[in-house]
Amino acid sequence: MRNMLPPRIVVFATVLIGTLAIMPFAVVAWTRSSPSSGRPIHIVQDMDYQPRFDTQTVNPLFADDRAMRPQIPGVVAVGQSMDDVHFSEGVVDDAWAAAIPEMVPLTMETLKRGRERYNIFCSACHGYSGYGDGIVNQRAMAAMANADGPIYGTAWVQAKSLHDPEVRDQAVGQIYNTITHGIRNMAGYAAQIPPYDRWTIAAYVKALQKSQDATIQDVPPQERARIEP
Repeated sequence: MRNMLPPRIVVFATVLIGTLAIMPFAVVAWTRSSPSSGRPIHIVQDMDYQPRFDTQTVNPLFADDRAMRPQIPGVVAVGQSMDDVHFSEGVVDDAWAAAIPEMVPLTMETLKRGRERYNIFCSACHGYSGYGDGIVNQRAMAAMANADGPIYGTAWVQAKSLHDPEVRDQAVGQIYNTITHGIRNMAGYAAQIPPYDRWTIAAYVKALQKSQDATIQDVPPQERARIEP
């Protein structure tokens, strides 16, 4: 019987070619798994590496030749807390602020601005009078009443009346904080309403609450004669 094994030269060539074919993959795997202090090879840069100034170096672009620029007064970086927590969070001495900040004057113009912003952002659910009877709430409650079960796997939560004692007794700082961050099912409006306008809304809400819970003693003496019998 003839020997059917291939010649040794063929076996050697096959093993050599197979080893050489595997080496690139082995090198790539070793390179990807080994830490390196050098920069990776970028065939397409895609703005990964851009010119920059190191700290404490000279930059002739500015008059003072400093690459490190001083902090601009009054500017707060995105995501950082403002120094004035009364204005930014409605807090004074770790308690809810009882008054609006000084930078928001308590004038009729402020209340008119607050009413305008309230009617735009809040009245849809809370209603123009603040009793939680806004048009969105009315339609949602009607839809839930006519449905056999939760609509689209969810349920509508009745909008809160701003005249409930739980809300009416809140400090103006807490109302501002609720407008900013939301509460329960209500989302916050920090992205839609600037801080100044949030304070005008909070001031208007307190005025709206007072309009439904005022007594004759709350009226200035010089004005009582016009309304007293």
